[in-house]
Amino acid sequence: MAEHPVSGSAVTGAAAAGPALDARLVVDRAGFRLDLELTAAPGEVVALLGPNGAGKTTALRALAGLAPLGGGRLALDGTVLEDPAAGVHTPAEDRPVGVVFQDYLLFPHLSALDNVAFGLRCQGLSRRAARAAAEPWLERMGLAEHASARPGRLSGGQAQRVALARALAVRPRLLLLDEPLAALDARTRLEVRAQLRRHLAEFEAVAVLVTHDPLDAMVLADRLVVVEDGREVQQGPPAEIARRPRTDYIARLVGLNLYQGTADGHRVRLADGPVVVAADELTGPAFVAFPPSAVTLHRERPESSARNVWRVRVAGLDRHGDQLRADLSGELPLAADLTPAAAAELGLAPGTEVWAAVKAAQTHAYPA
Repeated sequence: MAEHPVSGSAVTGAAAAGPALDARLVVDRAGFRLDLELTAAPGEVVALLGPNGAGKTTALRALAGLAPLGGGRLALDGTVLEDPAAGVHTPAEDRPVGVVFQDYLLFPHLSALDNVAFGLRCQGLSRRAARAAAEPWLERMGLAEHASARPGRLSGGQAQRVALARALAVRPRLLLLDEPLAALDARTRLEVRAQLRRHLAEFEAVAVLVTHDPLDAMVLADRLVVVEDGREVQQGPPAEIARRPRTDYIARLVGLNLYQGTADGHRVRLADGPVVVAADELTGPAFVAFPPSAVTLHRERPESSARNVWRVRVAGLDRHGDQLRADLSGELPLAADLTPAAAAELGLAPGTEVWAAVKAAQTHAYPA
């Protein structure tokens, strides 16, 4: 199934009534503090994106009730689940929350059907009633024929869908997904990502996804919240985050060269001296960015119309898909993408000095 964006109508309509999730998560650990505000409308999928140790999983555990808040407040559908100042703490088992863990945590001794029925049994249903309620969820996931199979006989993609069915069967008001595709191989990941996108598009409550993979975040989420060092550094629709990153981490994630300086018209003077000419006209603090594919390399100073030309040195070469990515140091450190044939023709190797050129039309500036 093709991956596609959600129409957004459900999110927009629900947003007018106020957020379904309204939280400020404050969690203190040794040498680390998470302080994150997080809101979401019914039907909205929010992805928490950030480097290792940023606090994403801590935030997910706090939402689930597995990491008590040291401050802040957590409300879901207008009901306060946790407020340390008021002495309110709803135990994890009493929260209307479904969780899909990175390794799925399916019970190995139970069939797929009984795994899905487990949460329903915990809600007080009889074994027969829970299994009857679980069957439609396996059918929705395309796993009806695997109802009697134990997890050890399921593929990675099938196990992921059983875990998702188990989480959705209890009809949670908040669905938490912790790296739900990380355990899958590349081919299975592509298929399951498309299926997960469809199921999330049909989910009427709030979903919060934690991932390291920018493609998972871009495809699955309506909105990204980028977390670094326990705090939000940027949030917005995926396309906006990709187009206008505001930290080096995000720029690397979406594959852009990013710099910060002061704009005066089309010229942005960077803090360490070089000037970058951009297509956009600005005044004041600014970011300036361009993709590695916009960089051309030359052994002699180019006579082309490129407004940006810098003397650089090859610091490293790495395979990047069907191209090579050159890590360049010098007047302006940057990354450039080129074909193996072009690299051979230029005689590129670590230490080789070249000229890097970027057209102003391919360079974009925006307010810092």
